[in-house]
Amino acid sequence: MTLLKRTATSPNIARLGATLLGLLFFGLTPLAGAADRASDQFLTGYMASIIERDLHWERNSYILTVVDGVATITLFKEDPMRQEAADKQLRAIDGVQRVTVVVKPAHTEKPGAIAGLLGITGETKVFPTGDLFRPLVADPKQPQFFVGVTSFNSADTDYIMASVGFGETFGLYRFFGSKEGNGLQLSLEAGVFAQFDLESESSDLINADYTIGFPLTYRFDDNSLRFRLYHQSSHLGDELLLGTNPPDRVNLSYEALELIYSREWRGFRVYGGGEYLVHKEPDDLKPLIGHGGLEYRGSEPLLWGGRFVTGVDLKSLEEHEWAVDTSVKAGLEFGNPNPGQRRLRVMAEWYDGYDPHGQFYNNEVEYYGLGVSLGF
Repeated sequence: MTLLKRTATSPNIARLGATLLGLLFFGLTPLAGAADRASDQFLTGYMASIIERDLHWERNSYILTVVDGVATITLFKEDPMRQEAADKQLRAIDGVQRVTVVVKPAHTEKPGAIAGLLGITGETKVFPTGDLFRPLVADPKQPQFFVGVTSFNSADTDYIMASVGFGETFGLYRFFGSKEGNGLQLSLEAGVFAQFDLESESSDLINADYTIGFPLTYRFDDNSLRFRLYHQSSHLGDELLLGTNPPDRVNLSYEALELIYSREWRGFRVYGGGEYLVHKEPDDLKPLIGHGGLEYRGSEPLLWGGRFVTGVDLKSLEEHEWAVDTSVKAGLEFGNPNPGQRRLRVMAEWYDGYDPHGQFYNNEVEYYGLGVSLGF
């Protein structure tokens, strides 16, 4: 390591650095503070945090713009109480010149036939937050950030398995609906799902599945749809292939079309649909998959502010003569429940059926344990 030599000017540099740090962290420069407060970008972020944290508005229920200190909030339905609360909270912010709340339930121009049928207006947004189709609670292949430890059992082996996942759904473009919360959205979705044998000498990587897709989601009140084209490829871990009894490698890779419909009612949600493998390797894979499930999301805090969340996810593959694979998860959710918002879930999980991971799709397995997932 090379050390910098101390020079005669180093005390001055040190004092200058300390002064700059003080100005940065303790706000001792009134002019800088005033500039920050007057910044439209600063005001937009600050006002949005108050709207969502203090007024409890959903992020997708309004549009906020700030130009030269003048804030305009667009709502999609008339709500005098929300308008009054927003005006009272926001107009007192230093740097805000005026707050205007606009109600714009529909585009002023007549929509096209398809847009009118779907209830879509001319309001759009690039890179929207969240999604219109809620992520599936118990689906083992739902792209998300998670880590889990489970007891894994199959016909010829059992061990303690660690599962990790990295993934998210990133909104690209949204058409807003004529009612708050409704709309049509195109997103990019990607994920990695990996499993490790914790009882091996070096916690061997067993398998990793990579997925990427483009979901088109639609919501109309309590009804939502997800139409998705996605790709999955699977890869065995190096330690597994170099071990004393390596499995025969199968190059599992496919593209699939998926359509799922869901209906929500008083915290409950039921969904169903299926998939069709449009291109596959091995090429003798049977293409049809049925997919459904039931979920419940509580709204009242139970323990440490956490809300009860549970789900049962069912898949049935033509490849396995329509045997049902069952995934059950239940636990507590902390933070904001809406898609695209920060949250944490601690979930007990149980799975019974054919292995959902990679080339082991013909193995019947069972596992149970505990997992933690993060949402953004």
